[in-house]
Amino acid sequence: MTSKGRAALALGWGTLVTAAVAGVPLALRDRLPDPLATHWSGAGTPDGHLSFTASLWAGLALWGVAWVVLTALALWGPALDTRLGRASWSGFLFGWAVLAVGVQVSTVAANLDVADWRQAGLPPWQVAVVVFAALAAGVLAGALGRGGPDPRRDPDALPAVRLRPGRRSVWVSRASNGWLVGLSLVALAGALVCAGLAVIGLLSGPGLVALAGLSLAALLGLATCSTRVRVDENGLRVGLGPFGGLARRTPIDRIESAWVETRSPAEVGGWGIRGLPGTGRVTFMLRGGECLVIRRVTGGEFAVSVDDASHGAALLNAYVAEAAH
Repeated sequence: MTSKGRAALALGWGTLVTAAVAGVPLALRDRLPDPLATHWSGAGTPDGHLSFTASLWAGLALWGVAWVVLTALALWGPALDTRLGRASWSGFLFGWAVLAVGVQVSTVAANLDVADWRQAGLPPWQVAVVVFAALAAGVLAGALGRGGPDPRRDPDALPAVRLRPGRRSVWVSRASNGWLVGLSLVALAGALVCAGLAVIGLLSGPGLVALAGLSLAALLGLATCSTRVRVDENGLRVGLGPFGGLARRTPIDRIESAWVETRSPAEVGGWGIRGLPGTGRVTFMLRGGECLVIRRVTGGEFAVSVDDASHGAALLNAYVAEAAH
């Protein structure tokens, strides 16, 4: 499907969803209280409300913001050039639509024919049904909309070097995310302050929850703020964190080829480890820019943000060619 075709799909489908989100409450307005219950506790008891108008606009905003972004991506986003991008786009377009309509319908159903919003109970199972239906629709749409596999690279266009007989070469490079390092250090400092307050007995309850949250954020941030990538005759090793202890290894006999691509977080779905089941593409996105990409012999791809990726790709291709003979 072309970009114009996807844009037309987004516009047509989005119009239907918008009509449903707005039409259901408007059609039943005479049977709804004002204000409406719009938030419930875990037991299904209403504990929040909005006026009819505010509730209507909230439902439209829940869908409308996503709709605008998805339509813009269909027209101008490079992310849809890849199988992963197409699967993500299709899954979000239909899955989020089911969620938005489900939220609006369940809210209206809970408030229907009640005299006061405090009487509008919402059984928890209905929430579970809406969430499950949205996830199922997203997964199905992603699988159907992912399209064919990404085209293979021309072997003559792949970077390569010649290996000297009897000599082994090694390439090592790094990449880091300064913002993530800074935020992790701030979280660590906050955790240390909370720990000190806890030791002297000035922290309890919500403060302990904050301590646990800050500690977890600092741990995860520091563990993924940098990469150390190594290429040698054994294959590719991608280590995470300042010391590269947590590593992903790909043996040389599992690699078909390697190359360099410039990727942005928007293309792969954000920062961190990105990928969807069935797409065969996984990216460790630490920062936008140069990425080392490998294609496995099974057909999948793995990419990692790293500096000087062209030399790493060239050395990998040399070892792949050597192993093939």
